[in-house]
Amino acid sequence: MGHFRGRNSIVQLTSTFYPLTEGNVSASADGARIVKLVASNRNTYRTVEYFRMADIKNWSSLGEPDAEFLEVAKSIGGAPDLGVFPTIQAMRDFLEQSKAATQDLYGPIPGVSQRDHEVEMRDGKKIAVRTYHSESPPSDGSPLAVLYHGGGWCIGGLTNEELLCKLLVSKLGMTTVNVDYRLGPEHKFPTAHNDCLDATKWAASNASSLGADPSKGFIIGGTSAGGNITATVSHQWRDEKQSPPLTGSHLMIPAVVAAGHVPEEFAADYKSYGKLPNAAILSHKAMDLFADNYCPAEKRSDPIFSPLLWPTGHGGLPPQYFQICGGDPLRDEALIYERLLREKEGTVTKVDMYPGQPHGFWSVFPQMKASQKFIGDSVKGVEWLLQQKKK
Repeated sequence: MGHFRGRNSIVQLTSTFYPLTEGNVSASADGARIVKLVASNRNTYRTVEYFRMADIKNWSSLGEPDAEFLEVAKSIGGAPDLGVFPTIQAMRDFLEQSKAATQDLYGPIPGVSQRDHEVEMRDGKKIAVRTYHSESPPSDGSPLAVLYHGGGWCIGGLTNEELLCKLLVSKLGMTTVNVDYRLGPEHKFPTAHNDCLDATKWAASNASSLGADPSKGFIIGGTSAGGNITATVSHQWRDEKQSPPLTGSHLMIPAVVAAGHVPEEFAADYKSYGKLPNAAILSHKAMDLFADNYCPAEKRSDPIFSPLLWPTGHGGLPPQYFQICGGDPLRDEALIYERLLREKEGTVTKVDMYPGQPHGFWSVFPQMKASQKFIGDSVKGVEWLLQQKKK
């Protein structure tokens, strides 16, 4: 534990897993994966929690494989890689099986009801949206969350985020909206992004009939490609001055900039993509197959696809909660984005880091202790976002 004294403030840092230094601040490591920063002065008291990646001089050390993951991978003959699948359909089949395993591990979640809706998009086509509600809802409405699943804009569906949707209802009393956006290669860029923005507008317009009150909290979130869409929608919502305003974003292992389009100012810190070409689960081969089936190479600098490049900047975004995997090629772009928001824009952020874990590990190996921690952290992180609304 260490303390940093600034003008009218006392900052207490507690950290484990990696040593930290900041001026006369120091902390040592023994196993947990989050830093807690508590700041107080004579006028205010607040708590901000995030993993202070700026204090880790070598982000690459986060990529050292986790022992539990290595043991589980060894038991099945080696770490899996989505890049070995010859087609998008083969990937879809694999993901569906792994998601079923996660659902089976947690079993039924009591007290949660669900409804299916057909929602019209801007092009007149309809997509499926599933909403989840408490069977004993408050009379004055619940906080609202809209979730976008992962899968490289090409695979996945309603089952992907169903567990988290239900847990947010069961644990936090929220109303959740699960978006089954259209996928590549059948539907090219920017269809998935457009669908998620349109579905979020639908959720906002129909909040009352869904039993939600966005004034209590209005959060969007997603995994991987869904995290990419989350970052994009948060900027669009701000720029379009949509109402009600978003109160938080939950970015799980997000992609925020296409390889080859990282601004020079961030190049020195953007190392995970180059250092992890054969990463477990999400190798370069898998990433290329996803991108090629959704977004043509000449369009990948479009800020809708690469929101780190957003032309109107990143100011005025709501609090952001990140979950980032140390063994993920996408690690450094997520860390760069979080640091940019926190240091340049003053955005309140929280980061949970999973050193040595590959992209999406919790959905492929749900039996791991780290996987169960990830899912538990997801709920706690959304709870933290809701708490920011009350401050």
